[in-house]
Amino acid sequence: MVKKMRHWFLPGPMEEEPDYLPPGPRAEPREAEVLEDWRKAEAGNAARLARVAGRAGALDDRLKRGPEGWRYRLALIEAADLSWFAGDRVGPDRLALWISMRISGLQEDTAALARVGWAVRRLTGGPGPEVDLSAFLDRRDPENMADEAEPFVDRAGGWLDLMAQVADLHPITRACAGYHLWSLAGLGQEGDRMEAAVTAARIAASEGKGALFAPLAMGGTGGLRAGGSPTDRLARWVDGMETACLTAMRHLDDIEAWSARAETEMTPLSGKTPPALRVLLAEWPLVSAPMAETLTSASRAAVQRNLAWMEARGLIREMTGQGRYRMWRAPN
Repeated sequence: MVKKMRHWFLPGPMEEEPDYLPPGPRAEPREAEVLEDWRKAEAGNAARLARVAGRAGALDDRLKRGPEGWRYRLALIEAADLSWFAGDRVGPDRLALWISMRISGLQEDTAALARVGWAVRRLTGGPGPEVDLSAFLDRRDPENMADEAEPFVDRAGGWLDLMAQVADLHPITRACAGYHLWSLAGLGQEGDRMEAAVTAARIAASEGKGALFAPLAMGGTGGLRAGGSPTDRLARWVDGMETACLTAMRHLDDIEAWSARAETEMTPLSGKTPPALRVLLAEWPLVSAPMAETLTSASRAAVQRNLAWMEARGLIREMTGQGRYRMWRAPN
């Protein structure tokens, strides 16, 4: 049985206080009242919610019918965009190299890369956060934690209890509420904005068949901004999610058109390397020769020969402009 949160009514740090409450001394809002605010927020945003649910449904259907690489490509882009929001600022090129080959520069923060790599893993697979939040977040209490400290499993259980109490709301509303209740549940710490956003992205798509997550950060992160009442926050959330879904659909349109063109133009080429490269370039935003060699199991010579052929015909574009550590992308 999930444990109920024990410290819901205790005030948090000033920066975490909900700013839609009146100023001055006051009693903390009762848990039921807080959750009722989110129910009212959903009712007040019914039209917006219906519109973005339709957008998300169209994206879900598109991914259900599309190749597996599309899901991974969108997850890489979403994780990179979320990293800027969370302060890590990991670009898709660095992320692609890190995930595929664990390559990072001498001055790069490997901890930040690992955090964004975690986001990609959670956006592309595994049980959802409401099955086991501790396992989803890869967070456990230290063995030497102080006796007076509240175990993380209890804090996670309190958040899960809140989410269970709003199970009647639409998954998009529940995702927004869960995101904004994150710090009040005592789950906030370094990297918590990334964790909260990835958790919300999975919850928002929990009823999907093709999409494992709902994009939140593509096209901007305004929907993730705090401030205002639950009604205001949900309005920003659904508007931002609609923009993200439209951005994701346009990206899939572009990469689908590129894949069709590449398949036609590469018909004269023989061997397994050309089609493998085509699939790889549709899956990853940026590809290097070492990445391609590793992920396609082709020889370095075959990879470089085919990349040069594709570049000469305008199928791909080299992005670094340098002789070493070159990276290519489909020009969509």
